[in-house]
Amino acid sequence: MHSILQMVLIALAVIALLGVVLEDVIHINKAKVTLFLGTLSWVLLYIFHGHHSTEEVSHGFEENVAEIASLWLFLVAAMTFVAYLNKKGMIENLIHLFLPKQIKERQLLFLTAIFCFIFSSLADNITATLVSVTLILSLNLSRKKTIRFATLVVFAVNSGGVSLITGDVTTLMIFLDQRVSIVDLLMLSVPALLAVVLLAALLSRGMRDTITIQTHRTDVRGVDIAIGVVFLCTIIGTIILNVLFEIPPVLTFLLGLSVMFLIARFYHDDEVETPILEYIRVIEFETLLFFLGILLLVGMLKEIEVLDSIVRIYEVLPPIVANYLMGILSAAIDNVPLTAALLKAGITMTEVEWLGLTYAVGVGGSLLVIGSAAGIVAMSKVDGLTFGSYAKYSLLLLFVYTVGYVASINFSQLMLG
Repeated sequence: MHSILQMVLIALAVIALLGVVLEDVIHINKAKVTLFLGTLSWVLLYIFHGHHSTEEVSHGFEENVAEIASLWLFLVAAMTFVAYLNKKGMIENLIHLFLPKQIKERQLLFLTAIFCFIFSSLADNITATLVSVTLILSLNLSRKKTIRFATLVVFAVNSGGVSLITGDVTTLMIFLDQRVSIVDLLMLSVPALLAVVLLAALLSRGMRDTITIQTHRTDVRGVDIAIGVVFLCTIIGTIILNVLFEIPPVLTFLLGLSVMFLIARFYHDDEVETPILEYIRVIEFETLLFFLGILLLVGMLKEIEVLDSIVRIYEVLPPIVANYLMGILSAAIDNVPLTAALLKAGITMTEVEWLGLTYAVGVGGSLLVIGSAAGIVAMSKVDGLTFGSYAKYSLLLLFVYTVGYVASINFSQLMLG
């Protein structure tokens, strides 16, 4: 019964993935497909739990839901900030402050790459993607060019997070397990940035037009500036409090969100403009439901020990090759439980190989749009960015990922001697 149940549950996960891939063909929203199959898989696991006890299944489900709730609340806070600042024209004003009235598309592509890389290493990937995509959408580029920019954003955001413990959860996990040091992690910024710049150069082919940026600035009110400052302080505070006191980012962002509400009330903005709480209702709940379904499926796969069996690849392949494949696999399986399974497996690797794994699982999710939180957020915000439209760049992304991975190994070996 256990083997049959496992096969059925794996089949449900595969069907869910196909539902996302074929969304444009079957015309069924990906959030509906993943949510249905994610919840159904846990119901089946409860009923036919095989060698697991009901208590073990309940414990696994509670852990899974706790992780999802933390992500949900964080997304709600981050998206509400961005929705407000975008509605009030703060982000658009920021563009006009730093960008010239006219700029070549190629130059803009490189500026976008560098901005995403730096910002995502300081903030979390989701916030960096939300801000970056909002900036791109405000430029009113053609759909094809917007998708190209969005593809660069996803790769750059994921690449920026691998060299700092504040930039990516998997980097933090590997650091806390004492596999690498902060100084050694900083070395990854060089090959990671190299790969991002290479991708920008490859994507810039044929982009020769000049973009005229319309200067129609919105009047900025005191309350808008105050909330913008709170958002910035929330991002910085998240980094500092997490490093010094290990305070979860979701807690800091919820604190920032509550301060945002209180400031709006202090300025009597609730009485004059749209009530500040209304901005929660305009965020992308489709994205949240999609996350919910995907993470339920991943949690189920972890519960039936499918993820644990993946680490056996290290028994037949050298760690450098296995790490490279783990990065590719992270495009289909969430990199957090995948990294957790690798850390718990007791795999013995050198520091160079652990750094290679850090790069691989951090950047490999960029190969598919559903492979990372950045990709899912971008897909929900950019019209026309689907699994299929993003997949057109997958071979190019695989090439750049390979270059970055090889560079990370060679550069780490050079620096560590």
